[in-house]
Amino acid sequence: MPSLPEWEEGVGGEGACPKMEKMALVGDFASRHIGPRAHDIEEMLGLLELSSLDDLVNASVPEDIRMTGRLEDGPVGMGVDEASVLSDLRAMASRNRVYRSYIGMGYSDCFTPAVILRNVLEDPRWYTPYTPYQSEISQGRLEALLNFQTMVADLTGMEIANASLLDEGTAAAEAMQMCARIHGVEAGVFFAAESCHPMTLTIVKARAEALGVDVVVGAHETFDFSGPVFGVLVQYPASDGSIYDLKPFIDRAHAAGALAVVSADFLSLALLKPPGELGADIAVGSTQRFGVPLGYGGPHAAYLATRDSLKRQMPGRIVGVSHDAEGRTAVRLAMQTREQHIRRDRATSNICTAQVLLAVVASMYAVYHGPEGILEIARRVRRLTWHLNNGLLAMGFKTGNLPVFDTIEVEIGAGHQRDVLSRADERSMNLRVLGNGSLGVSLDETTTFADLQDLIEVIGGDRAAGLTTEALSTVRVPPYPEWAIRTTPILAHTVFNTHRSETEMMRYLNRLQSKDLSLASSMIPLGSCTMKLNAAVEMLPITWPEFNRIHPFAPADQVKGYRELTGRLESILAEITGFDAVSLQPNAGSQGEYAGLLVIRKYLREQGQGARRVCLIPESAHGTNPASAVMAGMRVVVVRCDTQGNIDVDDLRRKAADHRDVLAVLMVTYPSTHGVFEAPIVEICRIIHECGGQVYMDGANMNALIGVARPGDFGPDVCHLNLHKTFCIPHGGGGPGMGPIAVKAHLAPYLPTHPIVATGGELGIDSVSQAPWGSASILPITYAYVKLMGWQGLSRATRVALLNANYIAHRLDPYYPVLYRGQNGFVAHECILDLRALRATSGVEVEDVAKRLIDYGFHAPTVSFPVPGTLMVEPTESESREEIDRFCEAMISIRGEITEIECQKAHSFDNVLKNAPHTAEHVTAADWAHPYSREKAAFPISSLRDWKYWPPVARVDNVYGDRNLICSCIG
Repeated sequence: MPSLPEWEEGVGGEGACPKMEKMALVGDFASRHIGPRAHDIEEMLGLLELSSLDDLVNASVPEDIRMTGRLEDGPVGMGVDEASVLSDLRAMASRNRVYRSYIGMGYSDCFTPAVILRNVLEDPRWYTPYTPYQSEISQGRLEALLNFQTMVADLTGMEIANASLLDEGTAAAEAMQMCARIHGVEAGVFFAAESCHPMTLTIVKARAEALGVDVVVGAHETFDFSGPVFGVLVQYPASDGSIYDLKPFIDRAHAAGALAVVSADFLSLALLKPPGELGADIAVGSTQRFGVPLGYGGPHAAYLATRDSLKRQMPGRIVGVSHDAEGRTAVRLAMQTREQHIRRDRATSNICTAQVLLAVVASMYAVYHGPEGILEIARRVRRLTWHLNNGLLAMGFKTGNLPVFDTIEVEIGAGHQRDVLSRADERSMNLRVLGNGSLGVSLDETTTFADLQDLIEVIGGDRAAGLTTEALSTVRVPPYPEWAIRTTPILAHTVFNTHRSETEMMRYLNRLQSKDLSLASSMIPLGSCTMKLNAAVEMLPITWPEFNRIHPFAPADQVKGYRELTGRLESILAEITGFDAVSLQPNAGSQGEYAGLLVIRKYLREQGQGARRVCLIPESAHGTNPASAVMAGMRVVVVRCDTQGNIDVDDLRRKAADHRDVLAVLMVTYPSTHGVFEAPIVEICRIIHECGGQVYMDGANMNALIGVARPGDFGPDVCHLNLHKTFCIPHGGGGPGMGPIAVKAHLAPYLPTHPIVATGGELGIDSVSQAPWGSASILPITYAYVKLMGWQGLSRATRVALLNANYIAHRLDPYYPVLYRGQNGFVAHECILDLRALRATSGVEVEDVAKRLIDYGFHAPTVSFPVPGTLMVEPTESESREEIDRFCEAMISIRGEITEIECQKAHSFDNVLKNAPHTAEHVTAADWAHPYSREKAAFPISSLRDWKYWPPVARVDNVYGDRNLICSCIG
């Protein structure tokens, strides 16, 4: 409870009043973030036969890794109130200067329609759900993602698209790897046109180097296909704005046996012949300019589309159409997605995430505007660009190749460049600086005729006298050459031609979100996913224009606020983890894994140890770990776990010794994916170091460590952090994410760099993300969370997370045995419930329990990971005891329903579990023929009568959907 202000005697007989200097705003954020109240904590500890939260830490966390001392004087601090943290962030935001940015390079300013901003981006029912692995309670997001895939396939002229990737550069790198996979080559030559965006080239080359692929960069018009080439990449339009007829080049590539990848500007495809009609095999790019703010680089939804015959080789998530048990059309994630964890080092990619929230925004932008609106926006951008080009020519400047869409290269001469940039700065404008005295100018949806006049005057100076946009606008804009013109319609599906009034748009968005289960509805107890509170105060700053309308390549003097924010956050995360340096560039946990391994590889190479390529990975590791190791050019060797789920130290020691001369790294998750603090972690790290290797710690379970132990103090050399888990960035229905890496001092020089903006180590690896600080616009969320909590709040949150998990384990163990426990019989922040025996006694599968939980109003825990036939439960610290008890009571009630089957009081297959979930239509049908009552189906416990979530569909048939893969809107 917040302490009251001190009081002193008042003046003039008015009684006591607070001392003015101590009248701080009352508001203990930590008590609002943490669910259980003091009396709940006391009772829960009593059930565990413990006296305090510290007793729980002492009983569950190995003594040799526990933190000692206090760190309240460091950058984390003591914790502040909400007004103070918003004031702090306002001050930082005010140090950013919002210019009109004409820099381009894959980033464009745009307008987010207010109805989408308010009803998607700012709505917790959209930004707090988890990845749609339980499709029955994710139909809203899945429909929106199906719209996204349809939109992408339509505009690119391809047959199938995935549900988004992390950024354009990553999508291009994934496409290169996809080409290699299709050709069945482990190495070879990949050609990339020099006209691609420089960030894309950097990311592709970095991925290629790790895989042993030789990237050749040059002019696509003159490239000689005389040698073996498995794939090519071209930008469309080119980075300098030129639109080339790519079909002859693509035909030459095909004749040489190569696959063609086209990285295309998404808006331009409304007017230009799409990649699919040019003969491309794969199309990639960014949908950022479809209503997603610049955000200093992200988060944005990239796309990847391909031909139907190549769909099984696609990376990332794919949403497909199927039907449910009652014959309704239903949507779900296709098998391709679910295979990523199962296939481990044979996965098509380590990307098992997407940018769902941003893909939803982009798809709804297309729904909002429809084909007519998108065409008009594209035509307007093209008209303004044409008028600007004519104005520059009229002033005697030489411009680049025609035709163009939104970007012009203009030669002004090296001697005049400084004057032009100075005038641009005076008018709050950014231009792209090119070599040889040239500038690039990229227009966008927000550009006006007044902006055009400013550009003419800034670039022309005295030459602009008397030249007006009014005069220029009278000149007719000629059509594109025939080879460049799109002749096929866009966005023809009904969904893009229906919701024209804001009333209908608002209702459509509301209908979709009402189909989903989010944190606004109930707890989401997913193990390894840390679905905690994303407080409203933390979310507020991301829509401030000083944060979300900044171009990622804006000059340093315009982004002092962002530089202060990133610098502070790097120091905060270093202090929390005990490491020496942090890179915020990786924009997903998977990217963090990949970046950390590349840092280790480069360090070893610089030490003359480049032959070290073996990566030891325990059986209990996260599914993306092996895929990340393969992407980083390493060979995976699996380490066994013992019967208690711990790393078999003897097997580790043997395999480390066997590979002593080539051992690069051990990837270890701590606490383990089995939900326990493994006692010998210090010894495990020592074994690897003695054999010359490094230790990579997967930080997905960091929520069990903050304020209790610091990885940098007990052995790991590098660790990635999931800001979308431990540090309160919302999951967004499956993205955005942030996966920064923290490293020890010897690895700091190798942190990721960037080709445009100076960042990273002096010997740093190449970029792993398109923007220098990844998805920078969501970093204020993490900063706000840490500053609001302070060390005391963060430490208490960790302890309560441990308490909540152990409380669930204690309550449910008599019904579903807890599979693994750590020292003294305690679990960490999550526990694994073993349901495997139920199959033999009742025929009930773990999936049946997951679907029955929907009838009780809950998202299922993590199903069959990391152990098939189990549920992994993580309550987090944000859930109240009441909600946790409600979940436990649901699980206990379901166990009773299983017992009825075991005792033959319920039918072996026509029962509430096998038929779950039950829709409202089902339980109100006239022909109810089940041996159990409608009431038992819909209201198994009385509390559901106060409020109930009704699933929109019954159990979805995944097998049918995989056999009949449809990945775009039907009807």
